[in-house]
Amino acid sequence: MLRSLFAGISGLRVNQTMLDVTGNNIANANTTGFKSSSTVFQDTLSQMLTGASAANANRGGTNPIQIGLGVQLAATNANFTQGSTQTTGRPTDLMIQGDGFFVTTKGNEQLYTRAGAFTFDNTGTLVTPDGNRVMGYALDATGAPTGGLIPVTLDTTALTPPVPSGVNLTSYNIGSDGKLRGIFDDGVQRDMAQIAIADFNNPMGLEKVGETSYRESANSGAATIDVAGVGRNGTITAGALEMSNVDLAAEFTNLILAQRGFQASSRVITTSDQVLEDLVNIKR
Repeated sequence: MLRSLFAGISGLRVNQTMLDVTGNNIANANTTGFKSSSTVFQDTLSQMLTGASAANANRGGTNPIQIGLGVQLAATNANFTQGSTQTTGRPTDLMIQGDGFFVTTKGNEQLYTRAGAFTFDNTGTLVTPDGNRVMGYALDATGAPTGGLIPVTLDTTALTPPVPSGVNLTSYNIGSDGKLRGIFDDGVQRDMAQIAIADFNNPMGLEKVGETSYRESANSGAATIDVAGVGRNGTITAGALEMSNVDLAAEFTNLILAQRGFQASSRVITTSDQVLEDLVNIKR
């Protein structure tokens, strides 16, 4: 069977994958916190017809003669560049300006997201649209993070120092440092919790799990969790969301490239089929 036939089939497959990735990017052009992906192709193992030879006293050296056997998908790389800002004015809509991810929990699993469209639920816990709890730190008397990760809540009973009896929470805001500051009816603002930010050595190694969230993988590296503005972590902007970083002009160009690549590969298959037909008809 002709090698070109299988090379053409491999071209169909990878260009179809490119269409799938590009289509997903375009479908999520308006998804909050979405990060686009791109495909990377590489050639497959080439068949060796003649090996290379070194020069000697009688003749010069010769190069190897190899025939490629097609193309394969090498990777789908996520693009974690910053998306543009969409101002909403809602105090629980949060955007990370710079590197990092919000830390959330879904059941017993810890997930990470750039989509900061949060709300407080009926228990006063900060959650994602799917109900995943947003994680952060309790604060000590000096306002410094203390202890392990806990859900960020409006609970005033565990504050340090304690809130005086009869004093009630009237409002709140979230600062660029991620601190949830409560405004109480005694006129005092008190820091209630601080939102956690996670960073990774290799964010492109994260595994997508849907709901615009990611989980840690073997190649992402362990999450380095701290607060906004520490190390490589970005700062938090309240009242705004990070929009998708999909570049529609680039995606439409990729559609053309994938379509033409698919058409060219199908033409290789058609031509190979015609060659086989001519070969079969030699006996006639």
